[in-house]
Amino acid sequence: MTTTDILAHLDANEDAIRARYFDLLRIPSVSAQPAHADDCRRAAEWLREELTAIGFMTEVRETAGHPVVVAHHPGPGGNVPHLLYYGHYDVQPAEPYELWTSPPFEPTTLDGPNGPRTVARGAVDDKGQVMMWLSALRSCHEVAGGPPCRISVLIEGEEEVGSPSLDAFLAQHAADLKPADIVVVSDTNMWDARTPAITTRLRGMAYAQIDLYAASRDLHSGLYGGNALNPINLLSRILGGMHDENGRITLDGFYDAVPPIPNALAQQWHDLNFDERRFLGEIGLSTPSGEKGLPALQRMWARPTCDVNGIWGGYTGEGSKTVIAAEAHAKVSFRLVGYQDPHAIFDSLERFVKERIPEDARVEIQRFGAAPPVTVDEDSRWVAAARRVLTEEFGKPPVMAGSGGSIPVVASFKTILGLDSLLIGFGLDDDAVHSPNEKFDWACLMHGARSHARLLAELGGKA
Repeated sequence: MTTTDILAHLDANEDAIRARYFDLLRIPSVSAQPAHADDCRRAAEWLREELTAIGFMTEVRETAGHPVVVAHHPGPGGNVPHLLYYGHYDVQPAEPYELWTSPPFEPTTLDGPNGPRTVARGAVDDKGQVMMWLSALRSCHEVAGGPPCRISVLIEGEEEVGSPSLDAFLAQHAADLKPADIVVVSDTNMWDARTPAITTRLRGMAYAQIDLYAASRDLHSGLYGGNALNPINLLSRILGGMHDENGRITLDGFYDAVPPIPNALAQQWHDLNFDERRFLGEIGLSTPSGEKGLPALQRMWARPTCDVNGIWGGYTGEGSKTVIAAEAHAKVSFRLVGYQDPHAIFDSLERFVKERIPEDARVEIQRFGAAPPVTVDEDSRWVAAARRVLTEEFGKPPVMAGSGGSIPVVASFKTILGLDSLLIGFGLDDDAVHSPNEKFDWACLMHGARSHARLLAELGGKA
């Protein structure tokens, strides 16, 4: 088997790849909605059959939530790398349906600036990106009888709801998965439609809810206004005080574990000539926000954030009702970088809020999602191999990119299994992930499949 043989096989089988891809997209595997539990299981079974057909020993294993697909292939034997491929089969809810231009679970092909594109829920996140490496593995099977490396596969069904069952699953099955050398994850983006990227930084997450209580009941604002504590006013002042006039977060010690980025990396990002005006203009904005004095990509990839994601209390219905609410609530998320510990951030938030609570108020803080930030070693053999194959496929070197988002499972692989991850994704910024009319350009999917085939050959010594 040579790389040329595999690439030729992929190119010759585009129609078959598209047919399998569409079959998977037609399964409405929405993990957040109990009504789709059977569909989630159907997607897991579909993947089990797909992997079994290309020579893998495959199981659908139970969790406290939706099942996980686990598969293994011994490869050719000998001293070859052991790769663990990760993906997820679950998708976001499709609502609001009325904003879709075609049925969300009936894949539709449309023309776009980069050629044909597929529109469907899960088109890119993550069924399309899973289909890329599945297609590369299928070509290895059909051309050479199997992949040139030892391969394990883990495809979960709860990523879109925060992977609540995955950590326990990884701990329970560590002996089965830990022998891998590296985790390969395709759930990220390219720099643009013609420029590949390797994601080397992921921001972490700390997500909390603040519940503030005052009087024993809602109060008449005329009878009690000016005398009774208004928890909505108080919570608004507290939240407003979490940033200073320069956009910096004011929690004690918040930046202690945030290192400056190296000058060489800052220069690389500067040389990408990121168009912030265009980036904001596409969402109807024009003025940068966040920390003052920093370039956009540094704010997005290498600096932490604090955002109020929701705030409520009192009367919010039609017309007027003049009350002083008895309680107020807010949801707050922090995106973390460097060496920030989400649990330390929770502690700092709790101190910040409680120091500002007067005698007649009571506060509770609920701690939800927590994931540490991730930094990938750019000098590792895995990143070096990915650089080579992406350069071969696209004719230009990949961007060493950061990501403003979080992929908590990457941190779980590191903390539970001791495994680093290689993050090579092929999505685009305009793919409308989690939104109506999610799409995946066919060119991106095929470049992704070819890149994964090249990576397998490179690591297996079959180039």
